[in-house]
Amino acid sequence: MRQFFKYVLATLTGLVLFAGVGLLLLVVIIAAAASSDKEVTVASNSVLELKLDKPIGEREFDNPFSGFTGGQSSTIGLDELKAAIRRAKQDDDIKGIFLNLELVQGGMASMEEIRQELLAFKKAGKFIVSYTDAQSEKSYYLASVADKLYLNPQGTLEFNGLSSETMYYKNLFDKLGVQAQIFRVGSFKSAVEPFFRTNMSDSARLQTSSFLNSLNSSMLAEVAAARKIAPARLQVISDSMLVHNADDAKRLGLVTDLGYYDQATDYIKGKLGVEKDGKLSLIELSDYKKSADEEGSTSGNRIAVVYAEGDIVTGKGANESIGSTRFAEAIRKARLDKNVKAVVLRVNSPGGSSLASDIIYREVMLTKKVKPIIASMSDVAASGGYFIAMGCDTIVAHPTTITGSIGVFGVLPNIEPFLRDKIGITTDRVTTGKFSDFPTITRALTPFEQQQFQSEINRIYADFTTKAAQGRNMPVERLRRLASGRVWSGTEAKARGLVDVLGSMDDALRIAARRAKLKEGDYRIQKLPRQKSFAENLFSSFSEEARLRMVREEMGPMYPMYQQYKKLSEMKGAQMRMPFEVNVQ
Repeated sequence: MRQFFKYVLATLTGLVLFAGVGLLLLVVIIAAAASSDKEVTVASNSVLELKLDKPIGEREFDNPFSGFTGGQSSTIGLDELKAAIRRAKQDDDIKGIFLNLELVQGGMASMEEIRQELLAFKKAGKFIVSYTDAQSEKSYYLASVADKLYLNPQGTLEFNGLSSETMYYKNLFDKLGVQAQIFRVGSFKSAVEPFFRTNMSDSARLQTSSFLNSLNSSMLAEVAAARKIAPARLQVISDSMLVHNADDAKRLGLVTDLGYYDQATDYIKGKLGVEKDGKLSLIELSDYKKSADEEGSTSGNRIAVVYAEGDIVTGKGANESIGSTRFAEAIRKARLDKNVKAVVLRVNSPGGSSLASDIIYREVMLTKKVKPIIASMSDVAASGGYFIAMGCDTIVAHPTTITGSIGVFGVLPNIEPFLRDKIGITTDRVTTGKFSDFPTITRALTPFEQQQFQSEINRIYADFTTKAAQGRNMPVERLRRLASGRVWSGTEAKARGLVDVLGSMDDALRIAARRAKLKEGDYRIQKLPRQKSFAENLFSSFSEEARLRMVREEMGPMYPMYQQYKKLSEMKGAQMRMPFEVNVQ
């Protein structure tokens, strides 16, 4: 009996503790939510400070822990950032913008969108001041719009051109005893080259050199206009690597001043008429977004913007991927909603599953029959990313967008030598038919099976190029000369008919409104797919955020390689992916 009461008491104690912890957690969550929703008042004579010290994505996802982190999100939404700059331009209390930049984490097209908003902010008669301790090429591209560019006297400014580096795993696979069985169409579809080569093929080098130089030329032209330096002179500075330190950057006119953070803020105080020992009213982006929003249109008309960002996968996917089911539903919802007069498909994706891409493409084509649908390409819209966009009425891309890569590949590893020779494992099997175990990774494919696999890749490629030719209104033979997996910059793609218009997301919205015969201000934006609620994000974030944080801390600088491994391990079926990942710094 004593033992019974002991267990009962222990159980009751546990329940009380669990309930207490749960209640405490609930109170903290409510307090955090209330804190994150609290409106912020903007003082007169304020300056908006943009640190841009987090990855920049298309949309900002609700952070269930924002109350614990001062309202900070783990990413910066390009949409929200542009809206804040646009609102600051009209806000009489905001006199200028303070760009506090270092290593900006975002693609070149995203930088271009932000840069255009900053230029519009300046045209409204307001000032921009930039400060940095160490500046990458990409962050300098943004900062070059500033009236005053401060660089730490001991700081650095990278200005030596763009580069792309690829890792090759053939030697590793040889040592491990892993055989990569490759199936592809297109000599430029070099996504699989790291598995069977030790260096770039001639075609991979050609296409990379071509689009990198195109991106670099676009960037230099815009910097030249902002800094009033001849493009040819900037090219010499870059090619000869004339910038070794802060003094060089100042002497060559890339920055206006060498100074520390306090000197940059003192300059801003002077612009505002604030005494040096007075308080400068700097408002951070996260706080400015909480200040009262300006009233938008009350029109019942809508333009739906479907944000497709990340790898294209089958199923629902996640916040950071394009799940075929979820995105097909989003486009379908926009198509069936009578209040939605047009759709903009915003694509920022290197591609992924061919099946998932085709499911989304089908919904694009059905929508095209009943209302305008415009594609807006962001940093990357390649391979599967191009596939889901190619059926749209009009394709809009930035000059620095990376697109094309019209090709298909498949990789099936054979790990039998690794299992047998490295760790002493052998396999055997029983089948009901000659090909019952096809495909498998524990034996090499037979010549017949290889032929079947390649035939399927060929079929998918023929379907891809045929549909692309129809969407682009060009003969399929001409389209295939532009395909073969080759990657193009937005500028190159426009010259070849793969893209219709060079422009921004705002340009795509204007085209959509014009096609739908909507006047400016006579519509609202509806963002799709629906984001998870606070509660959904909260409970999913507990496990996912904790897991990712542990992996990042454990892997350190090797974490990007882990991400590559995860993507490789999740590839199922034929793939429409970019040949490689491009990270421009």
